[in-house]
Amino acid sequence: MKKVWSSLTGSLRARLLWFLLVAIVLAAGAQALVAYRTVLAEADDIFDYHMQQMALSLRAGLPPSAAVGGIGTGEQNFDFVVQVWTADGVRIFESAEEAALPQLAVLGFADVHARGTTYRVFSMQTRGLVIQVAQDMAARRHMAGTLALRTIAPVALMAPLLMLVVWWVVSRSLAPVARVRKQVASRQADDLSPVSEEGLPEEVRPLVQELNLLFDRVRHAFDAQKHFVADAAHELRSPLAALKLQVQGLQRAPDGASRDLAVSRLVAGIDRATRLVEQMLALARHEASMAAGAKPEPVDLSEVARLAVSDAVAAAQARGIDIGIAHADAAMVDGQPEALRMLLRNLLENAIKYTPLEGRVDIGIARQGDSVELTVDDSGPGLPPAERERVLDRFYRSGETQASGSGLGLAIVKSIADLHGATVALDQSPSLGGLRVRVVFAPSPRGRGLEPGDGPGLSGA
Repeated sequence: MKKVWSSLTGSLRARLLWFLLVAIVLAAGAQALVAYRTVLAEADDIFDYHMQQMALSLRAGLPPSAAVGGIGTGEQNFDFVVQVWTADGVRIFESAEEAALPQLAVLGFADVHARGTTYRVFSMQTRGLVIQVAQDMAARRHMAGTLALRTIAPVALMAPLLMLVVWWVVSRSLAPVARVRKQVASRQADDLSPVSEEGLPEEVRPLVQELNLLFDRVRHAFDAQKHFVADAAHELRSPLAALKLQVQGLQRAPDGASRDLAVSRLVAGIDRATRLVEQMLALARHEASMAAGAKPEPVDLSEVARLAVSDAVAAAQARGIDIGIAHADAAMVDGQPEALRMLLRNLLENAIKYTPLEGRVDIGIARQGDSVELTVDDSGPGLPPAERERVLDRFYRSGETQASGSGLGLAIVKSIADLHGATVALDQSPSLGGLRVRVVFAPSPRGRGLEPGDGPGLSGA
């Protein structure tokens, strides 16, 4: 029984039909019961009225006394019985022989048991005579029941018709839902095209729209995964080939000095391959975050800058580079703290890598109206204008590079910026002469309450 009920309520169509059909049956039953009882009560009133009118019609036509014979035995009708009594208790008229109805002292309506049944009797007195009109209650109930059944017959006929109409309407209304289900069920695993919204009711249309948005996000995730796998297969081929050559060089080393040189080159190659894999995984992770639509939270860019500087200060000191926060307005943006820290850390690592020894790298955080601008300036050689857009593509390396790299650092920056709805632009640094990378964040409701100039300015390490 529990399984049957679960199957009935598990389907929206079955649930609607179940409750609507039960409601129709209950409503029709209640209406029929009320109509039946009402008709019975009204039929009693009508029969009583007829008995009363029959007695009144006899009152004017009877003599004051003298016996009057009744009808013959062959014409007897016990459904209605009429008797007339004198004041002395002598019955002078009866419409049916052997009716055996007693004379009633109480005038008006009364129920009398006689001849094995119950009679409804109306008695009235006029000119010394008592007129009694009686009706067999069995005959009355039969006629009243027949009348009541005729009254509720339309209800009994309309209820099944209404149930058929409800069945048809529910089936037609849910047909678009069934069509959507068939569309999704007949798809191949790689078919992520939008589901048709044609003819869908307003209650179901938002669900299909969200389903199409989900398909779109999954399609972008699949495309990103395909591109990542293709790029990874292409980019890992060269480092692996270089590592193989370095291992072969190590094997052919004739003396200890050659072996030491080969080992150092092998370690450097492994470090480059490790860095490449780490950046590729970071890029894939943040592209997955974009596809999943991670929820943002308020982030203090000044705190992110401090953490990023602490991450990069060792590499900067090793090359004698002055790195620090030149200016920082108090600014909050909506985003993911770890992702923003990786964005700034990649910008700093890229700047440190291409800045000459004893150079300088500055970070700036400035409020521009309702937006926030994050800048990283370096004193390096900069980039030609023709390459400033292309270096944001993954695995692209400038033709004038002075340091080895994987070509993923700025691509990760671009990916994280897209995740936060920010824009990335590369220009010449007006203060240091090298490259300036600007990341402009869209207006944040949480950041509008902070006034410019509230953040401290920190000098470099």
